[in-house]
Amino acid sequence: MNPNKIVIYSVLPRLWGNKTKNLKVGGTLSENGSGKLSDFTPEALAYIRSLGATHIWYIGLLEHATKTDYSAYGIQPDHPDTVKGQAGSPYAVKDYYDVCPDLAEDPRKRQEELDALIRRTHEAGLKVLMDFVPNHVARSYYSDAKPEGVEDLGQGDDQSLAFSARNNFYYLPGTSLSLPHTSPNTPAYEEIPARATGNDCFSATPGICDWYETVKLCYGVDYLGGGALHADPIPDTWHKMRDILSYWAARGVDGFRCDMAELVPEAFWRWCIASLKGEYPHLYFLAEVYQPHRYEAYLESGFDALYDKVGVYDRLVQIGQGKVSATPEFTWARDAVGTRQGQMCYFMENHDEQRLASSMVFGDALQGFLTSASAALSGGNPWLLYFGQELGESGMQAEGFSGCDGRTTIFDYWALERLQRLQQGGYTAKYLSEEEQTILRLYKTLGEVMSLPVISHGGYFGLIPTGVDRADQVLSYVRYYRGELFLVVASFADVAGELVLPLPEELFAALGVEPGEVVYRAVDKLTSESQLLTLTPWAPLRLEQPGRGLRLLHLVPVD
Repeated sequence: MNPNKIVIYSVLPRLWGNKTKNLKVGGTLSENGSGKLSDFTPEALAYIRSLGATHIWYIGLLEHATKTDYSAYGIQPDHPDTVKGQAGSPYAVKDYYDVCPDLAEDPRKRQEELDALIRRTHEAGLKVLMDFVPNHVARSYYSDAKPEGVEDLGQGDDQSLAFSARNNFYYLPGTSLSLPHTSPNTPAYEEIPARATGNDCFSATPGICDWYETVKLCYGVDYLGGGALHADPIPDTWHKMRDILSYWAARGVDGFRCDMAELVPEAFWRWCIASLKGEYPHLYFLAEVYQPHRYEAYLESGFDALYDKVGVYDRLVQIGQGKVSATPEFTWARDAVGTRQGQMCYFMENHDEQRLASSMVFGDALQGFLTSASAALSGGNPWLLYFGQELGESGMQAEGFSGCDGRTTIFDYWALERLQRLQQGGYTAKYLSEEEQTILRLYKTLGEVMSLPVISHGGYFGLIPTGVDRADQVLSYVRYYRGELFLVVASFADVAGELVLPLPEELFAALGVEPGEVVYRAVDKLTSESQLLTLTPWAPLRLEQPGRGLRLLHLVPVD
């Protein structure tokens, strides 16, 4: 059992501290600017801590393909046809051993600046997570920062073979790569023979929807030869990727968010994570996995937690949009993974998903908060908060490559105006609107509540409310631990009134108390109001419930 609930604040440093005001759609680095590692000041880190965070996942720390020319710093330029957006994707890694120069005050000292950020983060009482992108790399991959004696990816490959467990890439012999996008007035990108594309596209002509800017890494799976895994002897890629993780662990990184982990064989993870945790027992591994039937295998392979996208996230979006009834559907989704619930990482926003306040989801930050609180408080499992979510960021801007899609771009040089105002006010509400202040206050309260033992370690019991109109759109549950209770009631319908909460006998059996024998002091964590309550199955609990609102009651036995 974890001593505390893990709360991960995920943030794109390129956008975090960028102060540029007049942004140009599709603008270059010189036009739009970039945030820096140094922008994570002690004050910034204290703000992140105030949201309940225990970890920070810094997105895009590694050097990746970009249209910005850093050749003056010894970095080979990338062909523009192999880069999405001006800044490029953080998931098209160009050098696993180097730091993104965009993020450095002095690109020559980018390694030292990252080391300083790791130290500052630890001094602030937070742990550092970074991306590990094991499935694919940029087409221009070349490490100029690798340690002495390390062989580069693909350096020893036999390119005449479509597949070999000794190769790092998959090849399409006798072909020349044809990309779906070509830049005017630029010589065509050449790749002979073509290599397989990152999303398992074994074609020399990947489409515009493929991950055409990346190449697939070979872990010994012969995809075109029946899909068999050739893992004896250990494939070369296994050793190289394990060494990369060890390198960053030695630099002070506390864990890794593993991108598209399900595209890499489970056998690699079992071998690699066991090896690394033998050397660094504290390392934390979070996997991006979307296939529930594979959850057990990846947890057995050593991951500490997995994404829960197709369960709790999808169901809460449906609940928030009024498409399904609340409590029974949520409880079903939460409990569908059985004893593994505590290892599912919940989120309601991340860099892949549309913002809750966007018109593509709820179009309303408060509705988004209700789903966030419902997820975050329902278990002791990890919770992921995406930067700007706590300010009601909508993602409704056409930044460049991304277009207006309800997401915050990961491909462009950009800035978040709400975040700029927060930072301008010294991480206070000084320059925030009333709505933004309300949302931020709610997320800070959520951060405080998540640290309670009843939330970190308590059991869960879903309650079916009645009374008000649209009671089916009210989500309610009780958390319980060592005599304490915590009641969560979230109303997704714009109907206020007296809510009736029947308390079944099964609840008291779960609590291990006799009905009516305990007097509780119930403190509302949002208003600080308190009242004395006794609970029995013969008299339902009655509460005044605000429309599209939340009740958070902490019930502690009175001595």
